[in-house]
Amino acid sequence: MLKNATSTPVIISTDPGIDDAVAIAIATSDLSLDVKLICPISGNVSLSKTTLNTQKLLTFFDKSIPVVPGSRKPLLRAAKDASGVHGKTGMDGYPFPEVNLPVDNSMTASAAMHSVVNDSTQPVTLIGIGPLTDIALFIHEYPDDLANIEEVVLMGGSLGRGNFGVLSEFNFATDPEAAKIVFTSGLKIRVAPMEVGRQAKIMPNISEKIKSLGKVGDMSYKLFSKYRGGSFNKGLNMYDALAVALVLRPDLFEEVETHIEIETTGRYTAGASLIDLKGYLDLPNNATVAVNVDAEGFEKWFVEEIAKTI
Repeated sequence: MLKNATSTPVIISTDPGIDDAVAIAIATSDLSLDVKLICPISGNVSLSKTTLNTQKLLTFFDKSIPVVPGSRKPLLRAAKDASGVHGKTGMDGYPFPEVNLPVDNSMTASAAMHSVVNDSTQPVTLIGIGPLTDIALFIHEYPDDLANIEEVVLMGGSLGRGNFGVLSEFNFATDPEAAKIVFTSGLKIRVAPMEVGRQAKIMPNISEKIKSLGKVGDMSYKLFSKYRGGSFNKGLNMYDALAVALVLRPDLFEEVETHIEIETTGRYTAGASLIDLKGYLDLPNNATVAVNVDAEGFEKWFVEEIAKTI
Protein backbone atom coordinates (compact mmCIF):
# COMPACT_ATOMS: atom_id res chain seq x y z
CA MET A 1 0.00 0.00 0.00
CA LEU A 2 1.19 3.48 -0.84
CA LYS A 3 1.74 6.09 1.83
CA ASN A 4 -0.35 9.21 1.43
CA ALA A 5 1.07 12.67 0.92
CA THR A 6 0.41 13.67 4.52
CA SER A 7 2.15 10.66 6.08
CA THR A 8 4.56 11.64 8.85
CA PRO A 9 8.18 10.88 7.90
CA VAL A 10 9.74 8.76 10.62
CA ILE A 11 13.15 7.39 11.55
CA ILE A 12 13.25 4.49 14.01
CA SER A 13 16.21 3.70 16.26
CA THR A 14 15.62 0.23 17.69
CA ASP A 15 17.16 -2.88 19.26
CA PRO A 16 14.80 -5.74 18.32
CA GLY A 17 13.74 -7.30 20.78
CA ILE A 18 10.30 -8.88 20.88
CA ASP A 19 8.33 -5.77 21.80
CA ASP A 20 10.40 -3.80 19.24
CA ALA A 21 9.28 -6.30 16.59
CA VAL A 22 5.62 -5.55 17.23
CA ALA A 23 6.27 -1.79 17.34
CA ILE A 24 8.02 -2.01 13.95
CA ALA A 25 5.13 -4.06 12.54
CA ILE A 26 2.67 -1.34 13.52
CA ALA A 27 4.83 1.59 12.40
CA THR A 28 5.55 0.11 8.97
CA SER A 29 1.95 -0.84 8.23
CA ASP A 30 0.06 2.25 9.38
CA LEU A 31 -0.47 4.54 6.39
CA SER A 32 -0.18 7.71 8.45
CA LEU A 33 3.51 6.97 9.06
CA ASP A 34 6.21 6.87 6.39
CA VAL A 35 9.19 5.01 7.87
CA LYS A 36 12.17 6.39 5.95
CA LEU A 37 14.96 4.63 7.83
CA ILE A 38 15.53 2.03 10.54
CA CYS A 39 18.78 2.06 12.50
CA PRO A 40 19.34 -1.03 14.64
CA ILE A 41 21.53 -0.50 17.69
CA SER A 42 23.13 -2.66 20.35
CA GLY A 43 20.76 -3.00 23.28
CA ASN A 44 18.48 -5.93 23.97
CA VAL A 45 21.09 -8.03 22.17
CA SER A 46 24.28 -7.25 20.23
CA LEU A 47 24.34 -5.04 17.13
CA SER A 48 24.90 -8.01 14.82
CA LYS A 49 21.77 -9.65 16.23
CA THR A 50 19.59 -6.53 16.24
CA THR A 51 20.64 -5.85 12.65
CA LEU A 52 19.79 -9.39 11.57
CA ASN A 53 16.50 -9.17 13.46
CA THR A 54 15.63 -5.95 11.62
CA GLN A 55 16.40 -7.65 8.31
CA LYS A 56 14.26 -10.64 9.33
CA LEU A 57 11.32 -8.42 10.22
CA LEU A 58 11.39 -6.31 7.07
CA THR A 59 11.83 -9.39 4.89
CA PHE A 60 8.88 -11.00 6.66
CA PHE A 61 6.75 -7.84 6.34
CA ASP A 62 7.89 -7.41 2.70
CA LYS A 63 8.96 -3.82 3.38
CA SER A 64 11.84 -2.23 1.47
CA ILE A 65 13.01 0.28 4.07
CA PRO A 66 16.67 1.33 4.29
CA VAL A 67 18.52 -0.24 7.20
CA VAL A 68 21.74 1.36 8.47
CA PRO A 69 23.33 -0.30 11.51
CA GLY A 70 24.21 1.97 14.40
CA SER A 71 26.42 1.80 17.47
CA ARG A 72 27.92 -1.38 18.88
CA LYS A 73 28.26 0.10 22.35
CA PRO A 74 27.29 3.14 24.42
CA LEU A 75 29.28 6.38 24.14
CA LEU A 76 31.40 5.81 27.24
CA ARG A 77 30.27 2.58 28.87
CA ALA A 78 30.45 -1.15 28.30
CA ALA A 79 27.62 -2.75 26.35
CA LYS A 80 24.83 -4.47 28.28
CA ASP A 81 22.02 -6.65 26.97
CA ALA A 82 18.59 -7.94 27.90
CA SER A 83 18.83 -11.43 26.41
CA GLY A 84 17.39 -12.76 29.66
CA VAL A 85 14.11 -11.11 28.65
CA HIS A 86 14.19 -11.51 24.86
CA GLY A 87 16.17 -14.73 24.41
CA LYS A 88 19.62 -15.29 22.93
CA THR A 89 18.74 -14.04 19.46
CA GLY A 90 16.45 -11.26 20.71
CA MET A 91 13.50 -12.73 18.81
CA ASP A 92 13.37 -16.37 19.86
CA GLY A 93 10.22 -18.25 19.08
CA TYR A 94 9.44 -17.73 15.38
CA PRO A 95 10.81 -19.35 12.18
CA PHE A 96 11.47 -16.26 10.09
CA PRO A 97 12.14 -16.69 6.35
CA GLU A 98 15.56 -16.32 4.79
CA VAL A 99 16.67 -12.69 4.82
CA ASN A 100 16.58 -10.94 1.43
CA LEU A 101 16.97 -7.30 2.53
CA PRO A 102 20.48 -5.80 2.49
CA VAL A 103 21.87 -3.35 5.00
CA ASP A 104 23.89 -0.25 4.19
CA ASN A 105 27.25 -0.26 5.94
CA SER A 106 28.65 2.59 3.88
CA MET A 107 27.72 5.22 6.47
CA THR A 108 27.01 5.62 10.15
CA ALA A 109 23.48 5.68 11.53
CA SER A 110 23.83 9.36 12.43
CA ALA A 111 24.92 10.19 8.85
CA ALA A 112 21.97 8.24 7.49
CA MET A 113 19.63 10.15 9.80
CA HIS A 114 21.18 13.38 8.55
CA SER A 115 20.59 12.36 4.94
CA VAL A 116 16.91 11.66 5.57
CA VAL A 117 16.30 14.80 7.64
CA ASN A 118 18.26 17.06 5.31
CA ASP A 119 16.35 15.81 2.25
CA SER A 120 12.89 15.80 3.81
CA THR A 121 10.37 18.43 2.76
CA GLN A 122 8.43 17.76 5.98
CA PRO A 123 9.71 17.78 9.56
CA VAL A 124 10.85 14.29 10.60
CA THR A 125 9.85 12.44 13.76
CA LEU A 126 12.53 10.36 15.50
CA ILE A 127 11.23 7.31 17.36
CA GLY A 128 13.67 5.85 19.88
CA ILE A 129 12.81 2.43 21.27
CA GLY A 130 16.30 1.39 22.34
CA PRO A 131 19.37 3.04 23.86
CA LEU A 132 19.78 6.63 22.67
CA THR A 133 23.39 6.48 21.45
CA ASP A 134 22.70 7.05 17.76
CA ILE A 135 20.09 9.75 18.27
CA ALA A 136 22.59 11.55 20.54
CA LEU A 137 25.33 11.26 17.92
CA PHE A 138 22.99 12.68 15.27
CA ILE A 139 22.12 15.61 17.55
CA HIS A 140 25.79 16.26 18.30
CA GLU A 141 27.09 15.92 14.73
CA TYR A 142 24.30 17.65 12.80
CA PRO A 143 22.96 20.54 14.88
CA ASP A 144 21.71 22.38 11.79
CA ASP A 145 19.32 19.49 11.11
CA LEU A 146 17.42 19.96 14.35
CA ALA A 147 15.22 22.66 12.84
CA ASN A 148 13.70 19.94 10.62
CA ILE A 149 12.88 17.56 13.49
CA GLU A 150 9.19 17.54 14.41
CA GLU A 151 9.73 15.71 17.69
CA VAL A 152 11.59 12.89 19.39
CA VAL A 153 9.30 10.20 20.78
CA LEU A 154 10.87 7.75 23.21
CA MET A 155 10.08 4.69 25.23
CA GLY A 156 12.32 4.89 28.27
CA GLY A 157 12.93 6.12 31.76
CA SER A 158 10.92 5.42 34.87
CA LEU A 159 8.67 7.42 37.15
CA GLY A 160 10.05 5.57 40.15
CA ARG A 161 11.96 2.30 40.49
CA GLY A 162 13.82 0.77 37.58
CA ASN A 163 14.38 -2.49 35.69
CA PHE A 164 18.10 -1.94 35.00
CA GLY A 165 19.21 -0.42 38.30
CA VAL A 166 17.37 0.48 41.47
CA LEU A 167 16.16 3.74 39.91
CA SER A 168 17.00 3.27 36.23
CA GLU A 169 15.24 1.87 33.17
CA PHE A 170 17.11 -0.17 30.54
CA ASN A 171 16.90 2.07 27.45
CA PHE A 172 18.09 5.25 29.16
CA ALA A 173 20.48 3.60 31.61
CA THR A 174 22.33 1.60 28.95
CA ASP A 175 23.78 4.91 27.73
CA PRO A 176 23.11 7.70 30.26
CA GLU A 177 25.46 10.15 28.54
CA ALA A 178 23.51 9.75 25.28
CA ALA A 179 20.22 10.27 27.11
CA LYS A 180 21.66 13.43 28.67
CA ILE A 181 22.53 14.79 25.22
CA VAL A 182 19.02 14.11 23.96
CA PHE A 183 17.30 15.79 26.90
CA THR A 184 19.52 18.87 26.71
CA SER A 185 19.05 19.24 22.93
CA GLY A 186 16.12 21.66 23.03
CA LEU A 187 14.09 19.37 20.77
CA LYS A 188 10.45 18.63 21.44
CA ILE A 189 10.52 15.33 23.32
CA ARG A 190 7.70 13.03 24.37
CA VAL A 191 8.31 10.03 26.58
CA ALA A 192 6.45 6.86 27.52
CA PRO A 193 8.16 5.61 30.70
CA MET A 194 8.39 2.04 31.95
CA GLU A 195 5.42 2.19 34.31
CA VAL A 196 3.06 3.14 31.48
CA GLY A 197 4.25 0.06 29.60
CA ARG A 198 3.19 -1.98 32.59
CA GLN A 199 -0.26 -0.42 32.39
CA ALA A 200 -0.51 -1.28 28.68
CA LYS A 201 -0.70 -5.04 29.06
CA ILE A 202 -1.78 -7.47 26.38
CA MET A 203 -3.88 -10.01 28.25
CA PRO A 204 -4.10 -13.73 27.32
CA ASN A 205 -7.49 -13.41 25.59
CA ILE A 206 -6.09 -10.65 23.38
CA SER A 207 -2.97 -12.69 22.56
CA GLU A 208 -5.31 -15.48 21.43
CA LYS A 209 -7.26 -13.01 19.28
CA ILE A 210 -4.07 -11.62 17.73
CA LYS A 211 -2.98 -15.14 16.74
CA SER A 212 -5.66 -15.26 14.03
CA LEU A 213 -4.76 -11.90 12.48
CA GLY A 214 -2.64 -13.05 9.55
CA LYS A 215 1.04 -13.83 9.52
CA VAL A 216 2.00 -10.82 11.67
CA GLY A 217 -0.57 -11.84 14.26
CA ASP A 218 0.79 -15.39 14.26
CA MET A 219 4.37 -14.07 14.57
CA SER A 220 3.37 -11.78 17.43
CA TYR A 221 1.64 -14.59 19.29
CA LYS A 222 4.61 -16.93 18.98
CA LEU A 223 7.11 -14.26 20.01
CA PHE A 224 4.89 -13.32 22.94
CA SER A 225 5.02 -16.91 24.15
CA LYS A 226 8.81 -16.50 24.64
CA TYR A 227 8.74 -12.93 25.98
CA ARG A 228 9.58 -12.40 29.64
CA GLY A 229 8.26 -8.82 29.80
CA GLY A 230 5.47 -9.66 32.20
CA SER A 231 3.74 -13.02 31.93
CA PHE A 232 2.14 -14.70 28.95
CA ASN A 233 -0.55 -15.95 31.32
CA LYS A 234 -1.03 -12.75 33.36
CA GLY A 235 -0.45 -10.10 30.70
CA LEU A 236 2.53 -8.91 28.63
CA ASN A 237 4.00 -5.40 28.99
CA MET A 238 3.98 -3.66 25.62
CA TYR A 239 6.75 -1.15 26.22
CA ASP A 240 8.03 -0.15 22.78
CA ALA A 241 4.67 -0.05 21.00
CA LEU A 242 3.85 2.81 23.39
CA ALA A 243 6.18 5.13 21.49
CA VAL A 244 4.35 4.39 18.25
CA ALA A 245 1.02 4.85 20.03
CA LEU A 246 2.18 8.24 21.32
CA VAL A 247 2.64 9.33 17.69
CA LEU A 248 -0.53 7.77 16.31
CA ARG A 249 -2.95 7.97 19.25
CA PRO A 250 -1.84 10.60 21.77
CA ASP A 251 -5.45 10.78 22.96
CA LEU A 252 -4.92 7.44 24.74
CA PHE A 253 -2.46 9.03 27.17
CA GLU A 254 -2.46 11.44 30.07
CA GLU A 255 0.62 13.59 29.43
CA VAL A 256 2.39 16.11 31.66
CA GLU A 257 4.98 18.71 30.71
CA THR A 258 7.93 18.53 33.06
CA HIS A 259 11.70 18.46 33.37
CA ILE A 260 13.64 15.22 32.94
CA GLU A 261 17.18 15.20 34.28
CA ILE A 262 19.45 12.23 33.48
CA GLU A 263 21.86 11.21 36.23
CA THR A 264 25.29 10.34 34.82
CA THR A 265 27.64 10.43 37.80
CA GLY A 266 25.91 8.67 40.68
CA ARG A 267 27.71 5.62 41.96
CA TYR A 268 24.44 3.71 42.29
CA THR A 269 22.07 5.90 40.31
CA ALA A 270 23.79 6.53 36.94
CA GLY A 271 21.17 6.23 34.25
CA ALA A 272 18.29 7.24 36.48
CA SER A 273 15.79 9.57 34.82
CA LEU A 274 14.58 12.16 37.31
CA ILE A 275 11.09 12.91 36.00
CA ASP A 276 10.37 15.97 38.09
CA LEU A 277 6.58 15.88 38.31
CA LYS A 278 6.51 18.05 41.47
CA GLY A 279 9.02 20.70 40.37
CA TYR A 280 11.66 19.93 43.02
CA LEU A 281 14.52 20.73 40.63
CA ASP A 282 13.12 24.13 39.68
CA LEU A 283 14.30 23.66 36.09
CA PRO A 284 12.46 24.50 32.85
CA ASN A 285 10.32 21.86 31.18
CA ASN A 286 12.17 19.87 28.54
CA ALA A 287 9.78 16.99 27.85
CA THR A 288 6.19 15.82 27.87
CA VAL A 289 5.77 12.59 29.81
CA ALA A 290 2.95 10.07 29.65
CA VAL A 291 1.92 9.26 33.21
CA ASN A 292 -1.12 7.10 32.39
CA VAL A 293 -2.56 5.23 29.43
CA ASP A 294 -6.11 4.12 28.74
CA ALA A 295 -5.31 0.41 29.01
CA GLU A 296 -8.54 -0.75 27.42
CA GLY A 297 -8.23 1.78 24.61
CA PHE A 298 -4.60 0.80 24.02
CA GLU A 299 -5.51 -2.88 23.85
CA LYS A 300 -8.24 -2.14 21.28
CA TRP A 301 -5.87 0.07 19.25
CA PHE A 302 -3.16 -2.59 19.39
CA VAL A 303 -5.44 -5.27 17.95
CA GLU A 304 -6.70 -2.89 15.24
CA GLU A 305 -3.12 -2.07 14.22
CA ILE A 306 -2.12 -5.73 13.97
CA ALA A 307 -5.25 -6.33 11.89
CA LYS A 308 -4.06 -3.64 9.44
CA THR A 309 -1.08 -5.83 8.54
CA ILE A 310 -3.29 -8.55 7.02
